[in-house]
Amino acid sequence: MSKSYHQLTEEERIEIYAFRKEGKSVSQIATALDRNRSTIEREIIRNSGERGYRPKQAHRKAMERQALKRKALKMSEPTLAYIQEKLALQWSPEQISNSMRLDSHYTGQVVSHEAIYLYIWEDKRTGGTLYKQLRTASKDKYRKRYGKHDYRGKIPNRKDIDDRPKIVDQKERLGDWEADLVVGSAGSGYLVTLVDRVSKMTLIGFVDHKTAPEVTAEIICLLLPFKQYVQTITFDNGREFNGHREISRQLNCGCYFAKPYHSWERGLNENTNGLIRQYLPKKLPFPPMTSSTLEYIMGRLNTRPRKLLDYATPTEIYFQLSKLAA
Repeated sequence: MSKSYHQLTEEERIEIYAFRKEGKSVSQIATALDRNRSTIEREIIRNSGERGYRPKQAHRKAMERQALKRKALKMSEPTLAYIQEKLALQWSPEQISNSMRLDSHYTGQVVSHEAIYLYIWEDKRTGGTLYKQLRTASKDKYRKRYGKHDYRGKIPNRKDIDDRPKIVDQKERLGDWEADLVVGSAGSGYLVTLVDRVSKMTLIGFVDHKTAPEVTAEIICLLLPFKQYVQTITFDNGREFNGHREISRQLNCGCYFAKPYHSWERGLNENTNGLIRQYLPKKLPFPPMTSSTLEYIMGRLNTRPRKLLDYATPTEIYFQLSKLAA
């Protein structure tokens, strides 16, 4: 049976980029994303640029092409105000359009995401800056996280992802987390990022040094308030996660490691790190990382409606599921 077609999302384009960097074939990418092979082939051919396939560029080209197929729609003042307000929160046009449909307090027109993109591009052509609020993935080349020396497979008592309970793959229960480290340039520190696989709830911490004791303590600090619902954590193979046994003991959870160079096994975390980079771009040092800075970024990500959640927010889904699990 052929799969029904619908437009690729920005998250899927980020995954296509990561899979291609891993050397996956078009067929393998199509299987992983549950898409037709022809959809992936067409996406790569139509939306690649001089530097090849880049997710930010691909998404922009696709949205511009869709928007230009439609005539400009005259929008009311409440509609324009709503669009501008949500763009300032870095919501995507698709999220804004669906929020119009679901928000009982909204009194303006419900317009399509194509119409919103067309409005943004027209604003740009007349010197406006609304386009700068669009969410973007990092423009930099995909980064392998192992540095000059390869320490993979040297984590004491490492449990492979193959040993992780199969229920985690189903993405149905609360409390299965993915963990990673985001590096600031010029020795400006490291972000510890955690994402719940079902609700997409994101937690962000900061450490000055890439050491196992610091990272271990920060992960425990971030997840301790959620301990009742922590089931598993999946890491990459960096030595900063050598403290996984202490994390497991303190949080009473299972800790597992993805296979080396298999970033798609932690695809949600990879995607979330790309969203964080909108606020903390690559190649720039991190600013002084206060708790208010981290809370601001977490607030933006956790209160943004997500297509994967039927346009609910991660915060809403997390607390709905936690009440059910209580």
